[in-house]
Amino acid sequence: MFNALVIDKNGEQTTALKSVDQSLLHEGDVVIDIAYSTLNYKDALAICHKPGVVKQWPMIPGIDFAGVVKSSSHSRFKAGDAVLLNGYGVGEKHTGGLAQQARVNGDWLVPLPENLSLKQSMAIGTAGYTSMLCVLALEKQGVTPESGPILVTGAAGGVGSIAISILSKLGYNVTAVSGRLEQESYLRNLGANAVLPRCEFEGEAKPLSKEKYAGVVDVAGSNILANAIAQTQYGGVVTACGLAAGMDLPTSVAPFILRGVKLIGIDSVMAPMEQRLEAWQRLTVDLELSMLDDVIQCIPLSGVQEVAKQLLHGQVRGRVIVDVNA
Repeated sequence: MFNALVIDKNGEQTTALKSVDQSLLHEGDVVIDIAYSTLNYKDALAICHKPGVVKQWPMIPGIDFAGVVKSSSHSRFKAGDAVLLNGYGVGEKHTGGLAQQARVNGDWLVPLPENLSLKQSMAIGTAGYTSMLCVLALEKQGVTPESGPILVTGAAGGVGSIAISILSKLGYNVTAVSGRLEQESYLRNLGANAVLPRCEFEGEAKPLSKEKYAGVVDVAGSNILANAIAQTQYGGVVTACGLAAGMDLPTSVAPFILRGVKLIGIDSVMAPMEQRLEAWQRLTVDLELSMLDDVIQCIPLSGVQEVAKQLLHGQVRGRVIVDVNA
């Protein structure tokens, strides 16, 4: 028996911390004793019973985790190996990481990178891994520190916080956008050169605005993304990885056909293993690991439901990691 956060649906959805056994876990060829998971925006949506995330019940939420292999019939992994997982539908279609054990397809697992502890890997988590995918996309499209400033929306959240830290260490000039200007000192400590209020990006976007940014890391969507696109300079690159402000995109073709702006979607869930390994290797080099203590709070499984509500209300700064054995 082990502890797990379980979402079930018998008429209405319920979420409860329960003692369960492996019969609740979905099929896989590797069983992991989990050390840490995280609480992401998608997890919070599921835990608070917002529609569209959980595809079947009962479900253990948690879109990522890190731990040690308990047993394996997969050729790449053996008992005692330290591993991590991001995405692949865990916590949505396949039982996830907010539990003391998981059973998954070994093809989904990433060996824990050298120089990272299990706790550090989840302090980075899916948010940091997604941030790195955004940075890699900017680089591969030729955006360099000399190209111009980079705009990061949702800057005080998990993706934004780590994106700022990475970009700053790489020498980029970073402008942070946040709805919580009381976090300005936090954002500047991460490396932001300027901090702008979210309200400047929430209104209806013009087809084109003054060219300001060589690149964008956007977690918001909707008007915020539309305004960011309108302010992207000629040949600039916009990476989109979230929908915190909405799934719509009220823009026009003008930035794309008159300025050659590129809009690149970043999917962390089903990204090929080659990209995952590259992102995690770069994170060990390009992220200042000492900053992780400043961007995380660590909670037990019993605290997840309350913090999930806070996360959906924009009351959480940085990253939330879950010590599933606390």
